[in-house]
Amino acid sequence: MSRSDNDNAVDTGRRRFLTTAAIAVAGAHLGAMRAAPAQSGAGPVHSRAASAFSLHQIDAGLLNVGYADAGRPDAPAVILLHGWPYDIHSFFDVTPRLVSAGYRVIVPYVRGYGTTRFLSNRTFRNGQPAAVAMDAVELMNALKIERAIIAGFDWGARSADIIAALWPERCKGLVSVSGYLIGGQPAGKTPLPPAAEYQWWYQFYFATERGRAGYDANRREFAKLIWQLASPEWKFDEATFERSAPAFENPDHVDIVIHNYRWRMGIAEGEAQYDDLERRLAAAPPIAVPSITLEGDANGAPHPAPAAYANKFSGKYAHRTITGGIGHNLPQEAPAAFAQAILDVDAL
Repeated sequence: MSRSDNDNAVDTGRRRFLTTAAIAVAGAHLGAMRAAPAQSGAGPVHSRAASAFSLHQIDAGLLNVGYADAGRPDAPAVILLHGWPYDIHSFFDVTPRLVSAGYRVIVPYVRGYGTTRFLSNRTFRNGQPAAVAMDAVELMNALKIERAIIAGFDWGARSADIIAALWPERCKGLVSVSGYLIGGQPAGKTPLPPAAEYQWWYQFYFATERGRAGYDANRREFAKLIWQLASPEWKFDEATFERSAPAFENPDHVDIVIHNYRWRMGIAEGEAQYDDLERRLAAAPPIAVPSITLEGDANGAPHPAPAAYANKFSGKYAHRTITGGIGHNLPQEAPAAFAQAILDVDAL
């Protein structure tokens, strides 16, 4: 919730104690979570995706957002943002660690996933980065959260970076997997060397109507393939995948995913209301809030080298490479390391 800077200051000794406690209770998943009252003008949305997290709904900006809410309502807030093709369960083992350390943890379904829905059928199903990032700001407004530590991976890291760069007053600290992911359409139109283009094969597939139809018809198979390619050493089981797969059944999912990648390649238009934000983002603004970037040592997805983005963080900053065969879905593959980064960025 909104608190003064004095209220936000945490005694270093207490933080160390809570950090230790968080690791000790890492296995106490749902028992450590608080069920917040549902808030929604549209009423609850039921889904098989709600089986692991207790979900709530709230109107925020253009959306009725489905989100998990764990921890005391008056505790310092952490917002965790997932990517494609993943869902909120990437943070299932991160959440109890943070709750045990004294945080309130908000984990929303991104537009086009899970129980998140557009409030109007007439709203353009826009996947451009500025629009997706704005959704997180609108959720903070709806929940009356003035400042939060914001952390994410893949699309979620991109949104977290954007919020930290454009709305630093709302971001107490940033944890970003694969670092600085801010860009714009001009960069997306620039050809890469063949080996790099090969890694983005699905973007070219999505640029075609055959790709749209193929993705729509094979959402689960496509997602499982990406999980395997992006995290080649992660041996997830079928139950783990099936816990997340219902999130891709969202009626807007295909429209959002296809538009996101087509916009990034410069072959789809965005909306005028985001033009100013996108111009600012295309200039690659620095991030001044306290930040920790993470990278797995076995990330099979396209990602920049840490040295390529270190100078984009102008405030207190650290980078960590997480070893042990950790791939693209770092929060789910290495939840202790991801949670520890959030605890540590709060102390920078």
